[in-house]
Amino acid sequence: MTDSMQASTSAVDPADFFAAPVDPGSRDRLAATGLDYRVVDHDGSDFAAWLGVVGRGFLGEERTDTQVAAIRERSAHRRSTGVYDSTAPMADAPVATIASWIADLTVPGGAVIPSCAISAVTVSPTHRRRGIARAMLEGELAAAAAAGAPMAMLTVSESTLYGRYGFAPAALSAEWRIDVKRASWIGPIPDGRVDFVTREQARELLGTIHDRRRLSTAGEIPMQPGGWDGYTGTRPDAEKAGSKRAVRYADADGEVRGVAVYTVTENHDDFTKASVHVGYLLAETDDAYAALWRFFVELDLVAEVRAGELSVDEPLRWMLSDQRAATVTVMDHQYVRILDVKAALEARTFGAAGEFVLDVADPLGHTTGRWLLRVDGEGRGTVSRADDDAPAWAVPIALGIAELSAAYLGGVSIATLAAAGRVKTTDAAAAARTFGWHTAPRLSFWY
Repeated sequence: MTDSMQASTSAVDPADFFAAPVDPGSRDRLAATGLDYRVVDHDGSDFAAWLGVVGRGFLGEERTDTQVAAIRERSAHRRSTGVYDSTAPMADAPVATIASWIADLTVPGGAVIPSCAISAVTVSPTHRRRGIARAMLEGELAAAAAAGAPMAMLTVSESTLYGRYGFAPAALSAEWRIDVKRASWIGPIPDGRVDFVTREQARELLGTIHDRRRLSTAGEIPMQPGGWDGYTGTRPDAEKAGSKRAVRYADADGEVRGVAVYTVTENHDDFTKASVHVGYLLAETDDAYAALWRFFVELDLVAEVRAGELSVDEPLRWMLSDQRAATVTVMDHQYVRILDVKAALEARTFGAAGEFVLDVADPLGHTTGRWLLRVDGEGRGTVSRADDDAPAWAVPIALGIAELSAAYLGGVSIATLAAAGRVKTTDAAAAARTFGWHTAPRLSFWY
């Protein structure tokens, strides 16, 4: 992959975004209802109260001082925002929260695009239906657009909430349950070797290999600080860290090309039927992928292997003697929302040449308009505002920003969206060929 493909396609300063004030429009709307919308001082006393509200919103327990300190350290890159009600009994705790930061999203072709990652969205049940969530989400999108971020993205707990803001699921994920007593391994048997490693070694390997691997998979983003410690149980606030085990794969030349972290749950009624949960499996070569999955499928005293956040098109399916041994559940995962049509479309590589006039509707107005997309034989696109003199042969596509965002990573076909009544075009097949991509997008973790 060339350096130009790996480079960011747009200059967005994460520090400037982190230091930016809240959107004045959303601030004024909330102030009119007696609420104060503001950025939380990450290093101040307000952060612990903000964090407590986030934990409560996701049905978690109160955090200890050790946990608060650990989270404060690993979330220093996040812009934490809260909505406060001065008349509430706990006026120092927000009634709603949101966090965001700038991260590079890998797009088809291997380029990365700076995107506003959004997380920790909560609204207290005591303050529902007051327009708070709308003000916060629209405020974050406005702040991201003002900072020059061409894209916003999030992983969601409640999937019905975000379409109204232009988000759409662009990278699905699959959860696997494998009955390994039923399926034997028929995949490749590489020449390298699998060995156990310490959790600390696994943490370092995960960071190193993921930084190399993520640029080849549309939908991936960099892991947040402390994220690999969470998978390996090596951070101060880790729970049941001793239950985690790790293995690595080194190829025939001794180069480490893959690593996996897992836990085992015994079956006390039948000790030959333990359950294994693969917390994270990372492989940068086909051999590493095959060797690590073979290790799990052939483990002794194990009846079931489970893993989540996998691709919807895993080669593993074709490495099992009985595909029905695997129960695969697919769900929405990585949501994206285009904020700059030109920057976003010119960043990715397309699957086929073509010319299209995109008539985009955006409920928030960030991308509304007619856009001319020209894709050359190399799959590179150029975008300009379409006028009345757009080429007569350009294929018209009328769609909302959510539909354009859904198709952006190549995870859903324009033809599928057209058949679903979400897109109108005179040539769905041509649009599908151009916007399609040869590998399924994937995001391998939550944020």
